[in-house]
Amino acid sequence: MDALDYTAISRLSSPSNSFLSFSSSRICSVRLSSRFRAGSVVGQGQSTPERSLILDKEPSSYDVLYLSKEGELLEKTGFNSTIGNYDFSECANKANLLKAKDDSYDGVIIDPHSLPLDAGEFLARLRSSLLHWKAQGKRGVWLQLSSCLAEYVPIAVKEGFQYHHAEPSYIMLTYWIPESPCTLPPNASHQVGIGAFVLNDKRQVLAVQEKNGPLRGSGIWKMPTGLINQGEDLCHGAVREVKEETGVETEFLQVVSFRHGHHVSFSKSDLYFTCALRPLSCEILLQDNEIEAAKWMPLDEFRNQSFFRKNSARRKMLELSIACFDGEYVGFKARKLLSSSLAQPTQYFFHE
Repeated sequence: MDALDYTAISRLSSPSNSFLSFSSSRICSVRLSSRFRAGSVVGQGQSTPERSLILDKEPSSYDVLYLSKEGELLEKTGFNSTIGNYDFSECANKANLLKAKDDSYDGVIIDPHSLPLDAGEFLARLRSSLLHWKAQGKRGVWLQLSSCLAEYVPIAVKEGFQYHHAEPSYIMLTYWIPESPCTLPPNASHQVGIGAFVLNDKRQVLAVQEKNGPLRGSGIWKMPTGLINQGEDLCHGAVREVKEETGVETEFLQVVSFRHGHHVSFSKSDLYFTCALRPLSCEILLQDNEIEAAKWMPLDEFRNQSFFRKNSARRKMLELSIACFDGEYVGFKARKLLSSSLAQPTQYFFHE
């Protein structure tokens, strides 16, 4: 595509609102007010063989008319302008911009599924798009690149994008347009873990020994633990972890307590919830890739381990868990309610 500079205003020989044409096989006609100074740089844009561009000056606004070579009206857009501060951002050929949608914070999210497959074309359209969004007063730009387009990452970084986060199938980059400090939300700062305290009618605790992890080979019996998956409710994650590690079916009762720690995993913070669960089955089916052993252990034997006796935080968590089953303590129960900020019902935890 041939770039066309709208700089030849001095070539206007007819009165106000005359047409300015460029000698190019790709026609681009611009209708301008006589109030533009001769030689002023108005803006830049591109045209295609299928479209030409006409600016129709009104008292306080411009209409941008996209016409076919035969003169047929294809599309009409518009923008406001004030004397001395003319905004021609809408004049850029839309075919030369990356497809994107506005977010709720005056930013844009680039469509990851419509990116060009040629690196040179990606760079050209990225640059044009950034100029376009700057002229529109946009703030943050989100660019998601799939693993098959990994070669675009250094291209985007050289244009000013920064790493935000990565998942197995993509990497997310961001670009902050204003001169003010960036207010884009940072990458996820926390992981969420659970400990499942399961006590049966015989006052036996469902206990496990780790095959992997920091307690491996220590001989310590602990409650089943694990991390909550993305998009998984806390109570469902607790039930799943018990099932995966021991094969025991359970029912979530309540959140007993939680701990908020920092610098736990690659400088991330950690939220760890102790949950009380009622067993619905008793047979143990060991998950032997992560768990060395599992059994129903007498409560007194379980809590008399030095692992709990010598650590006040663990001891307190265990005491509260036992108190839940004894009716002496009420934690947070889960209820699925509608939220004004979320499209789907979500879990709320509170005292009843």
